[in-house]
Amino acid sequence: MCRCGAIIGSGQKECAVCGESVSSKAPVTNPLRPGVADNETMRFARAVLDRPYKFTIILLVANVFAYLLMWQTSGMPFSVTAPLPIEVLIPFGAKVNYHIHYLLEWWRFVTPMFLHVNFLHVIVNMYSLWIVGPYVERLYGSAKFIVFWVVTGIAGFVASYLTVRPGVPVGTIAGFLFKNVDQPSAGASGALFGLVGVLFVFGIKFRHELPEGFKRAFGTGMLPIIVINLFIGYLGRGFIDNAAHLGGLVAGAMLALVVDYRRPGEKPGIAITWRVLQIASIALLLVAFAKTAHHWRDPLPGMQPAPTVQLSDQSRKFVLYATAMRDAPEVFYHAVTEHDLTRVDATVKALEAVPPLDPKADELKERLKELLLKVKALNTPPANAAATAPEELKKQEATLTKDFRFWSKEYNTWLKTTGRSYVFDGMPEIQP
Repeated sequence: MCRCGAIIGSGQKECAVCGESVSSKAPVTNPLRPGVADNETMRFARAVLDRPYKFTIILLVANVFAYLLMWQTSGMPFSVTAPLPIEVLIPFGAKVNYHIHYLLEWWRFVTPMFLHVNFLHVIVNMYSLWIVGPYVERLYGSAKFIVFWVVTGIAGFVASYLTVRPGVPVGTIAGFLFKNVDQPSAGASGALFGLVGVLFVFGIKFRHELPEGFKRAFGTGMLPIIVINLFIGYLGRGFIDNAAHLGGLVAGAMLALVVDYRRPGEKPGIAITWRVLQIASIALLLVAFAKTAHHWRDPLPGMQPAPTVQLSDQSRKFVLYATAMRDAPEVFYHAVTEHDLTRVDATVKALEAVPPLDPKADELKERLKELLLKVKALNTPPANAAATAPEELKKQEATLTKDFRFWSKEYNTWLKTTGRSYVFDGMPEIQP
């Protein structure tokens, strides 16, 4: 902790706000006025950064507690990087599009901001909260800080929800934002990016009244942090939810555009509107976790108990058919985009085991099986030997992807027409 009240990260040689050295050497002077300490920055920093930041600590403790509870529930041995199983993430409230869209579990836009996938995930995010959170809470006050956290966290998961497109191919660039697999998403990163967005706009919006130390730390000084984190997100686009990060960042920036901060010397009073919004935000969090607890024992998709209703032979055949057809497109795209053939053979066998349904359904099944076999042959030596030019390989993969799109349109049309005749009240409809 610096004398000005700013938090100093491990390894820093000087305070990012006031510029004072944290070593035993002489303090760093104002670069604009050599030899003269930046007293203006020190006065501003002490007036602002002496304020409490209790809700930052509360959020930090809540996130760590939630992770420890999830880890204990999982029964896993301690590991820094091993992810918690989806059988734990989903009941605790992770964001899953299927649950939101079909089961209307709206609270999954709220609860994931307190959940984390593994120990490293929670530690990195909580360290970031410890660095960024106190600045926002001290500058804007606890009421606005809680509203910022909740609103930007929700905005992040709404953006994540909107960018999941199951079965739609995504390339290297589109893969930064879009995902074609509906996987559980969780983490405080969206809300953290929201706080970064707040500080970014704060530094620009109030640049004419801020001392030099704060101008260096915030505003355009936040750009390296934003760019580095987005670059890391690009490298890890296969498992990092970049849409949630950008959604939170944009939401935080927009909030900072219209919200004023508490200047040095201002009375600590808070407008009744912000107090109401703070209480409403906390109430929303409590209701969301209460809904999660209420649905704790709900079966997971694909793990539902056998239906208690008596199914006709045709309806039973349809359940087997739709289940096999639901899983195969994901296997196809993993084979095309990631050259992952581990599940192709099992999926082909599952399709072959499906009993006949109707002529069109059987034709669609055979065409999907043929697409899987073609992509397997394309990626299996010697078909994909060194003699095959990379350009030719990409061309053949593009052709297969195009054929799959035509198949997908026909299959969805069949599901909405003939397929519906196999579904009746009491029987859950299986989504593609």
